[in-house]
Amino acid sequence: MTIIAAGTKVPDFVLHRADGSEFTEKDLQGTTTVLVFYPFAFSPVCTDQLQVYEEAVDELREQGATLYGVSTDPTYAQTAFQERLGVSIEQLSDFEPKGATARKLGAYFEPGGMTNRALVIVGPDGTVAWSHLAGSPGDLPGVNLIFDGLAAVAGRAA
Repeated sequence: MTIIAAGTKVPDFVLHRADGSEFTEKDLQGTTTVLVFYPFAFSPVCTDQLQVYEEAVDELREQGATLYGVSTDPTYAQTAFQERLGVSIEQLSDFEPKGATARKLGAYFEPGGMTNRALVIVGPDGTVAWSHLAGSPGDLPGVNLIFDGLAAVAGRAA
C-alpha cells in the first residue's frame, strides 16, 4: 500500500472521538492538521512516539499545526492510553469499520491488521501537503519529520 501523496484531496472519512462524536474530513478545513497513525495503544514504540511528540506539541502549535493520534484501537483504549501517558494529543479511533480511514490514506498495515506508523499533514484547504510512511510499524518517525513536513507546507504556501 502506498501512502496518500502530497497534492491529493483528502477523501471522505469518518473517525471517532473519545466522546463518540465523529471527526471527518470537514474537520480538517481551515487548519494545518497532522494525522499521526500508530499501531496500538500501550505498545512500547507507540508510547515512545506519543511522548516524544508531546514534548514538541507547543512548538508544533506555534507553527499552526494540530496533531491527532489515529489507531484502530477502540476509543476507550485510546482514552486510557492518553490519560496514562498524560499527553494532550487528541486520539481518533479508526476501529469500525476497522482501518477504513487508514486504508483510504494508505496508512494501513494489512499483514498485521492494524494501522501502520505514518504521518499525514493536511493543509487548510483539505489537501495533503506532506506524508510519510515508516518502513515498518516498528520504526518510530522522529518529530523532526513533522517539522520537515511543516516546512514543506510553509514553502508551498510562500
